[in-house]
Amino acid sequence: MAVATKLAVAASDRAHLTTWVRAATTRRSLAERARIILLSADGLSAAAIAERLGIVRLTVYKWRERYRQRGLSGLHDRPRPGQPRRLSAEKARDILRWTVERIPHEATHWSLRLMAKHARVSQWHVAQVWKAADLRPHRLKTFKISRDPQFAEKVTDVVGLYLDPPDNAVVLSVDEKTQMQALDRTQPMLPMRPGQIARRTHDYTRHGTASLYAAFDVATGKVLGSVTRQHRAADFVQFLEKIDRAVPRRRALHLILDNSSTHKTPEVTAWLAAHPRFTLHFTPTSASWLNAVEGWFAQLERRAVRRGSFTSVTELRTELRRFIAAHNKYAAKPFVWTKPADVILDAVARASRAMRINSAGH
Repeated sequence: MAVATKLAVAASDRAHLTTWVRAATTRRSLAERARIILLSADGLSAAAIAERLGIVRLTVYKWRERYRQRGLSGLHDRPRPGQPRRLSAEKARDILRWTVERIPHEATHWSLRLMAKHARVSQWHVAQVWKAADLRPHRLKTFKISRDPQFAEKVTDVVGLYLDPPDNAVVLSVDEKTQMQALDRTQPMLPMRPGQIARRTHDYTRHGTASLYAAFDVATGKVLGSVTRQHRAADFVQFLEKIDRAVPRRRALHLILDNSSTHKTPEVTAWLAAHPRFTLHFTPTSASWLNAVEGWFAQLERRAVRRGSFTSVTELRTELRRFIAAHNKYAAKPFVWTKPADVILDAVARASRAMRINSAGH
């Protein structure tokens, strides 16, 4: 039996090929060609590579030869002859109008394929028109305009703290992330390897929940946290006491919070009356984006919780504390707010007008 000869691949080329294989944005065809070269460099025969990748041997021979002749550039598609047909200004205007004013019969929104078929042009032309107009029909963002009657006053107050904090004071963005679940996958996770992303089971076992109170220091980016079993006014008071102990007595404390009922109970009000260095500043209702700690909570969810596997609530609590310590040591940085309050208020006013106009049109 003939032994396959390893394809000579430079170390720098191997690094690029591995990056192509792992990157989610790499075209499938290019990733397949990269795998062919990597497997050839490992000494696999054309037959073995074809069987592993589900392709014919002729394809393996083709891309091996292209790599030998031209290196990495040989793995890219060659440019097609001829210049793309120019799109008339009228057709471009039609594509823009149809994109924003119509809905396709086959779907809830336009895709490149559907618009190209409807406009009788290539998908490339549609992509160029959308790119020039910054249209992305496949994207959808959620929004909610606050109905808080004190919206303007609260925005001005909170933004003022970000842009011009008081002297000799500490500004803390405070919130709680409740009911975080300790989820354990039913089978061990399969780790990532070249040519294959990490995999895990779709089902899981629930082991209970934990809540996290967090105070994000706007000036330093550091976080003071407290993990609790429940989400009650008494837990919030205990967290306020923790903040009181952590911050030197000579400093005033300004806390930015949302309108949760646990922040306004008689128990909390009485505690604050006994601790006059604390001043609470409430964000408007439905305006969590104004609270700086929300961005940190998003990092916590993405980097520590979402892909975690926890066999108990204790494991989850330990991971939350570990993440806070690691953030404070390696990743904390000052929070920088750049948008003045009047710019925010103008944008919200425009969105409200647009919503009213759109409602009237329907």
